[in-house]
Amino acid sequence: MMRQSSAVCGDGTRFVEHAQLFHSALFSARFWQHVGLLGALLSAIRGPAVPRSLLVLFVAAMLPLGGCMQATLSPSTDASMTPRDRQLLAHTPYAQANVPEQYLRHIVDYRRKEQPGTILVDTDARYLYYVLPDGKAIRYGVAVGEEAMAFSGVARVGRLAEWPDWVPTADIQARLGPYPARVPGGPANPLGARGIYLYVGNKDTLYRIHGTNQPEYIGQAISSGCIRMRNEDVIDLYDRVKLGSTVVVLPPGQSAQAETGGRWRG
Repeated sequence: MMRQSSAVCGDGTRFVEHAQLFHSALFSARFWQHVGLLGALLSAIRGPAVPRSLLVLFVAAMLPLGGCMQATLSPSTDASMTPRDRQLLAHTPYAQANVPEQYLRHIVDYRRKEQPGTILVDTDARYLYYVLPDGKAIRYGVAVGEEAMAFSGVARVGRLAEWPDWVPTADIQARLGPYPARVPGGPANPLGARGIYLYVGNKDTLYRIHGTNQPEYIGQAISSGCIRMRNEDVIDLYDRVKLGSTVVVLPPGQSAQAETGGRWRG
């Protein structure tokens, strides 16, 4: 069963962080529109005259709750794992990281226009969304590329691979190498448990959504451009995604959260 997250608000933030949302909303035109509508409603139903100051306090009190209690922590499950997955992940060469709860898998409200089955990566927020029907999405925490090296735009899933081999590009060899020409798939491989390869037209962009052997970096901009996920999460996503699916990667400065007038209200 899924459980309601109590440690974070629906947008993945902790309650104290909603001070920023409160401040921006308090000075927005939409806030004062709500105050006016509430006053008009009370007048229409012949309710008692309420001082404008009390209406302001009432609407303001509701603001911090607007983004809370909307995210449901999705249980970690090995339902999508194969026997090979279980064997390899039982003997990882890296320590298990304590990933902050906001970057664990959640079921969230989704107010954008992308169709079910679409993947959207919010680079600024370090989230990947898999769009579900009925205004919902699965939100995963990710590590993204440093700004100068990150991919952005619209692509499609052109290839899917389990425990893929890693072939370092010439650029990675020059910057970070030397590496072997090919690193076999496995828990020590930087691509982790799954590879989801992004294509534009019929051309491989060389960017991937993949697992990781460094889960401690989830929530950071640290990679060489690709989108890293916890191995448990990339296995879950891989089990849902189909070849040809649309992938939207938002560039820095165009967070999905900003489009809702503040933080993303998951």
